[in-house]
Amino acid sequence: MSPITTTIIITSLATGTIITSTSYHWLMAWIGLEMNTLSILPIISKQHHPRATEAATKYFLTQAAASALILFSSTINAWNSGLWDITQMTDTTSNILLTSALAMKLGLAPMHFWLPEVLQGSTMKTALIISTWQKLAPMALMIMTANNLSPTILISMGILSTMVGGWGGLNQTQTRKLMAYSSIAHLGWIATISTIMTNIMIMNLLLYLTMTTSMFLMLITSEAKTIQDTSTSWTTSPTMSIMMMLTLLSLGGLPPLTGFLPKWLILEELTMQNMALTATIMALSSLLSLYFYLRITYTTALTTAPNTTPMKFKWRFKPSLTTILLTSTLPITLLSLPMAPLILL
Repeated sequence: MSPITTTIIITSLATGTIITSTSYHWLMAWIGLEMNTLSILPIISKQHHPRATEAATKYFLTQAAASALILFSSTINAWNSGLWDITQMTDTTSNILLTSALAMKLGLAPMHFWLPEVLQGSTMKTALIISTWQKLAPMALMIMTANNLSPTILISMGILSTMVGGWGGLNQTQTRKLMAYSSIAHLGWIATISTIMTNIMIMNLLLYLTMTTSMFLMLITSEAKTIQDTSTSWTTSPTMSIMMMLTLLSLGGLPPLTGFLPKWLILEELTMQNMALTATIMALSSLLSLYFYLRITYTTALTTAPNTTPMKFKWRFKPSLTTILLTSTLPITLLSLPMAPLILL
């Protein structure tokens, strides 16, 4: 792909998200979502491989259907109330349709089936964009309409997503599919808290984006496409294999690391709202996710692959990728827990 084409596509991708997150009129929000969807399709399908084409087709069909649902729900609301304002969604049918559409956009269970398939058919860098940047526009709409969305549906989808994200990842060996199920589980936590406390939701979203970015950047640098590949990541960089282990534990939500913070606050808030059963189910389902994170941790940091002399010295070569972004996201991924009071203010 030529530099000019790449620039146009990336600019359109960014512009689409910005238009959606800054608009108050439903039609403008819809236009932003469409721009966003259409600009990522060439990025997914640029490999000219049947898997990539299939991934692009699946992505297009699900996102187009979700956008159509958003347009439909806003039209019903405008028909009944005469308002196109995003924050003035008063019609019950519209709110239910919008909740379903946003869940499909994000990949919440039971509308999650496209996400693992699309990530597996894309390159690592494309999978990073889909898992992080592409979540921003629907999340912006969810934040703006948080007071109107159906809490029952969102909490049910959130619980289901954390369970599906845990169960689905147990049997996977491909790192991209594992990250997809990890994404589904994290989005389940975000969806559950969205109608109860928006500031915890935003904090959880930002930490999810940071942790996922760190993990993907390390997978890109070590070229680890399967769990087996991670066992040789120490030859690329011994430091990175330790950091990958800590990032995985942070994604799993273990206490001294950043990932514990959102889980702790969400469980606390759910308990305060007399939703102890929901909190219990979500805490138990996060153990399933922790299991497959620990599997990758084990292969990354605690096993040594059969090695030859040249393999041992692979890490001495100059890395072909710059790690500037990784150096800025890793400290946040690992060490933000003591800053909890500051983040919440």
